[in-house]
Amino acid sequence: MASLNNAFKSLPRLIQLLLLIIPGVGWITEVVVRLSAFIHGKAMNQLIILILSIPFGLIIQYVDFVWVLLYKKLILT
Repeated sequence: MASLNNAFKSLPRLIQLLLLIIPGVGWITEVVVRLSAFIHGKAMNQLIILILSIPFGLIIQYVDFVWVLLYKKLILT
């Protein structure tokens, strides 16, 4: 099964940005993509960002918005 992180990376950049800019949808996108990256990558930094994105999702969401705008992937994935 392909990871949702790879599926997110394969989306057009405009769709990625739209998924991150809408507050509720962006938070769900953050959590789901980061959880998938943690399960498939098994890196500790992904787990830390996943845990931080639950209570501080809006802040991390907008940081990721800028990161996707520049690099076309979520930060630390």
